[in-house]
Amino acid sequence: MLFFFFKALVALFTVVDPIGLAPVTLTLTADLSHYERAFVVTRAAIVAAVVVAIFGVFGQAIFAALGVTPPAFSLAGGALLFLVAIDMLFGRQSGARETTREAREARKREDVSVFPLAIPMIAGPGTLTTIILLNNSAGADWSLRGMIGVAAAITLVACWIVMRASLSIQKRIGVTGITVLSRVQGMLLAAVAAQFILNGLAEFLHLS
Repeated sequence: MLFFFFKALVALFTVVDPIGLAPVTLTLTADLSHYERAFVVTRAAIVAAVVVAIFGVFGQAIFAALGVTPPAFSLAGGALLFLVAIDMLFGRQSGARETTREAREARKREDVSVFPLAIPMIAGPGTLTTIILLNNSAGADWSLRGMIGVAAAITLVACWIVMRASLSIQKRIGVTGITVLSRVQGMLLAAVAAQFILNGLAEFLHLS
C-alpha cells in the first residue's frame, strides 16, 4: 500500500514538474506586484485542484461511456506520458502541456491564472491521464484511491509553493539547476510510463 502511494506521488510529481513552473510563472507574472502574483498563483492552484478532482471522480465513467477499456487507456496513456518524458529528458517544451501557440496567447493575456498556469501547465492532459491511470490501477480499493488523492494534494501544494517562491528558486539554483531536475524527473516518468504500458499489455493478453 505504501509502495502504491509512492508510485502515485512519483508519477504525479514528475508529470506536473512543479520545479519547472518557476521560470514559467516568472515570465507570465513579470509585470505583477508581489500581492498580485500571490493572488494569481493561488487561484491557479485552486482551479487546477478542481479540475484534477473532477477527473479523479468522473474520469473513468467518462471513458467507460465512450467504450474505452482500461487496457486501451493504459496503453494510450502510457504512450502519452512516455512522450512527455522524452521531451523532459531532451529539454524540449512538451506539446502535451502547452503548445507554442498557447504560449504566445498567454503572454497577451492579463489573467494567466486559469490559462495557462492552471490549464494546461498544472492540470494538463498528462496530469489528467495519470490520475485516471492510477485510478484504474487502484480499482475499487478506496484506500488506494485515497492515497491518490493525498499524492495529488501534495503535488498541487508543491506547485503552489514553487510558484509563490519562483523568484527565489531561480536565483538559488538557476536555469541550469531547474533543467537538471527536470531531466531527472523525465527519467522517472519514462519508467512509470513504461510500467503503465506493460500493465495494459498484460491486462489485454489476460482478457484475450
